Order: sequence, then C-alpha cells, then structure tokens
Amino acid sequence: MARKKVAILGSTGSIGTQALDVIARHPERFSVTGLAAGKNVALLAEQAGRFGARVVADATHGPEGLLRVATESDADIVLAATDGAVAFEAVFAAVDRGIDVAIANKELIVAAGELLVASARTGGAKLVPVDSEHSAIFQCLAGEDQARVRAIVLTASGGPFLRSSREEIEAATLDQALAHPTWRMGTKNTIDSATMMNKGLEIIEAGRLFEQPPERLHVVVHPQSIAHGFVVFTDGSVKGQLAAPDMRLPIGYALSYPDRLPSEAAPAAGPFQALAALGGKSQAPSLRYDFEAPDLDRFPCLNLAFQALAAGGTAPAALSAANEVAVSAFVEGKIGFYGISRLIEAVLGEVPRRDASLEAIREADRAARKAAHAYVTASETPAR
Repeated sequence: MARKKVAILGSTGSIGTQALDVIARHPERFSVTGLAAGKNVALLAEQAGRFGARVVADATHGPEGLLRVATESDADIVLAATDGAVAFEAVFAAVDRGIDVAIANKELIVAAGELLVASARTGGAKLVPVDSEHSAIFQCLAGEDQARVRAIVLTASGGPFLRSSREEIEAATLDQALAHPTWRMGTKNTIDSATMMNKGLEIIEAGRLFEQPPERLHVVVHPQSIAHGFVVFTDGSVKGQLAAPDMRLPIGYALSYPDRLPSEAAPAAGPFQALAALGGKSQAPSLRYDFEAPDLDRFPCLNLAFQALAAGGTAPAALSAANEVAVSAFVEGKIGFYGISRLIEAVLGEVPRRDASLEAIREADRAARKAAHAYVTASETPAR
C-alpha cells in the first residue's frame, strides 16, 4: 500500500499536533510532505525535522506560505487546521487542483462553505470533515440517499456552564470558561464551547457540508460526549456514531478515508468489553447516555448562529468574524462573558447581508471585525 502524503495547515495547534501523533503511530500509512504553522517556529522546526516535511512555512510567510504548503508539497490530502480566514486561498487552491481536504477549520466552512463545496465538486476533490460531530454525520450518511434524510442532529457537551444559572454565567471568569469537563482544546474552541457558539458554527457547517436546509438541522445536549451525531431518515430510522471523546479518532478517519485505521488500544485491552466499546469505563457494570434540549436563554450564541444560518448569504461570515473578536476581547478581559453574545448580536444588526461570493465574504469579514472592534472600544461592560 502506497503511503498517503499529508500536508498540514496549522501543524502546531491542537488538531495539528494530534494529527501528527496519529501519523507517527502509522508510519506505514502516511508521510508528511508539508507543514505550515503560526508563530511557534521552534515546534514547527522540530516537526519538520522529525517527519521530513520538504515544504514548510510559518507566520512570516503569510497566506502565500500556506498556499505553497497546500499546493506545492505533492500532498494527496491537506489537513486544514488553522483558525480564522488566513487559509482560505490555500484551501480553495487545493480543491481546485483536485487535492482532497480534511476540514478542521470552522470559519472556512461557516463563511464560504457553499462556494468550497461547489469548487471541490468541480475540481474532483473530496472534503472530509474532522470535527467529531461532522465526522459522525459523514459516517452515518455513507451509502445513504440524501433525499431520504429527514433531520441531522449534532450533540453538544454543554460545556462548563451546563448546570450554571444565567447569573452565574454572567459573572464567569476566564478560568471558569476554560474548564471544559470533557474535551481538551485550544483557547478559542474552548470558549466557543462555553458559549455554545461552537455548536452554532457546527450547525452552519453541517448545512454547508451536507447541503441540508436549516429546518433539518438540530442540536441536543449530551454531556457524556460519546454519541457525536445522528441522522434521522424519512422512514423513522436513526443512525448514530459513537466513540470515546478523543479527537485522534475523527482525525485518523479523515486522513485514512475511505479506509479505517487499526486500533492500537484493542490488543492490549484484553477481552472485548461491550460497554467499554460504547464509551463506558473499563469493567464498569453500567453505562448511561443523557440527552436534553439546549437552553437558548442561557446560551444565546447558539440562537444567533441559527439566525445567521436562516439569513444566509454573508451573515454567517459576519457572525464568525464577530465571534473571533468577541472571544479575544473576553480573553483579554475587555468584556464580560455575555458581552460575547451582545457584541455578536450588535454586529449582525449593523453589517448588511449580501449574497455570498468570495469578495462579498471578505468584505463582510472586514466589516464585521471593524464593527466588533468599535463595539469593544466603546463598551463600558466591566471586565470579569
């Protein structure tokens, strides 16, 4: 079997480092031909030396460096794991050339998903989702007729404030917002989980990736984070995907698709344990799954995302850009926790919605960031 050549955009981040961990465990399956990262130049150099990447770029090379890694590294698949809009041109260039892309960049799909899906179809490239929820839906839809889909359901952990009152959430500190009970992620994604904006962005992503209308997209809270997503079909049947909350599983699936990687844990685990395979602890006598509806009053960011999805056009791009600024402002102590949702709502009301094109998306992104920064500057919300 020929080794699959992988290029990673965002190799020093959470997804990038876990992807390299997966690749290191399966050297017979993968080789690394390109790596791009931001300011962590020392780690990038260590990664490039360890894996023998021949095309490498860091923040000083700008978007052009990402473009070079994506298109000049002879990759079979590009893992897009950067935050924000910096890798847009690189990813579009890859799919235009027929290079498969494993998508772990929420902002890209939220802002320009319709255009990217169309470009991939024209270029003959596959888009394989990396987020655990979208990987779940992708797997559930394998071999199915899209016309027989009644609903797509994404699960949310509920984050650190699932059982907190609105008053407690209003007074939340940065440390409290970063104390996720299940997942270990970067700062931006962890704050998004605390506000549930992560699930709102994922709902928009699901609509783009799986080409489903807003009324077929739903969220349920599932604190155990074992069931990652469900597809409900027109005959009433429901397919779900379950796995331990370990991002290396969907990363490995995306990189190896349409194959599956062998589990390294299975041989050492002894006899097969059914409950453990379903997400339970080893030797546990029972296992339970809980599901509940999300509270849109305590988590208004989720509702704002549904509104942006319904508005369509450039509204999701404005939402995503405003959220980036708002999260940074919260992390820096410039606004309180609910200041995040208030800022986003204000920006959505100020930035005009336009039909989606790459230029319109870029302009909506710029306008939303400008309005968001102005909101932060003028805000009198005390830092929490």
